[in-house]
Amino acid sequence: MDLIETDLDADVDSSLRRVRRETHAVLETVAVNESIALSAFVDLVASSPRIFVAGAGRSGLALRMTAMRLMHLRLRVHVVGEVTAPAIEADDLLLTASGSGRTEAVVRAAHVANSVGARVAAITTAPDSPLGELSSALIIVPAAGKLDRSRVASDQYAGSLFEQAVVLLGDAVFDALWRRSGATADELWPRHANLE
Repeated sequence: MDLIETDLDADVDSSLRRVRRETHAVLETVAVNESIALSAFVDLVASSPRIFVAGAGRSGLALRMTAMRLMHLRLRVHVVGEVTAPAIEADDLLLTASGSGRTEAVVRAAHVANSVGARVAAITTAPDSPLGELSSALIIVPAAGKLDRSRVASDQYAGSLFEQAVVLLGDAVFDALWRRSGATADELWPRHANLE
């Protein structure tokens, strides 16, 4: 790949400002338009006997970060597809993220969850998608889909803004639950992985 000679520092600075501006704008929109949904999301996570996270690609990686933080709160959390993940059961929660709401593996997992009486919560850009229709709790993120090249919702590549929002929303859910728990950071720290 040939790189055009430019001022790299200026390019990185411009890119950082773009990412900061876009994530701030999308989270502000979510905070205003989805505040009730965010509260319902937090309550659903808190009230579920077990939480399973499912996503593909970068969205899946973002949810794995959320799973780790929920584990720090001593919640029973599993990553779908890991060999130690048990069967999902009634009243459990399947926490998903899919920008399009059409990712086959995620939609299939939502069907299975519904069929056994588990609840589904989704972070998506597409509320009318198959995943949106299978979910009992939705957070709608007004970000560009992977194939959106219009640059209307985001100037970033593919689903980058959506995936960044998933990370930050997951951290916000964790933060709300942590503060609600009353636990200190020192109480959570011993639960951090020590086999790294």
